[in-house]
Amino acid sequence: MTTKPKVPPVRRSERARSAILTATTELVFEVPYGRLTIEAIAARAGVGKQTIYRWWPTKGAVLFDALLELSGGPDGVALPDTGDLRADLGLFLRATVAEMTEPRFDAFLRAVMIEIQSDPDLAEVYRERLLAPQREAIHERLRIAVESGAIRADADLEVAVDLLVGPVQTRWALGLGGLTEGYADSLLELVLAAVNPS
Repeated sequence: MTTKPKVPPVRRSERARSAILTATTELVFEVPYGRLTIEAIAARAGVGKQTIYRWWPTKGAVLFDALLELSGGPDGVALPDTGDLRADLGLFLRATVAEMTEPRFDAFLRAVMIEIQSDPDLAEVYRERLLAPQREAIHERLRIAVESGAIRADADLEVAVDLLVGPVQTRWALGLGGLTEGYADSLLELVLAAVNPS
């Protein structure tokens, strides 16, 4: 009589965690947000609710990690530095617009935004793990541009970051539409005109 080899607990945990994130992603696209519950995620993933609560304190926390998984996460966020500031920022803004108007990402991000409104802890995690790394990457690219003379030395880089990301996020959040590559290019021209050293 042979016995099945036991799966190491770490590998079993990794499989369960992956199944939970996959189930969350699938459900975001399949059911109205009000029906996306911890119970539904657990049933789809084939785990108990306590397994989910072992890693995530709330549904919003599970959603956020699934969002990071879908988008590739914030690790290693960096803007390209080809020496052409307009091209580098243009690539970033166009990619941001494309991501935010992609139906899968849009549905996910809106679900996370709903949770953030009532969960200050999740809002803090969202800022620390997603927004802050993105803003820091933009800030660093602008700082390099100051050193190379492509941006005025007295330019307020924090405000410049706000000008680059704020309009896109606002237009998306309010459902105003018009988030296109053309919009991204027009926004970039206005920002670069504001920080132009000449």
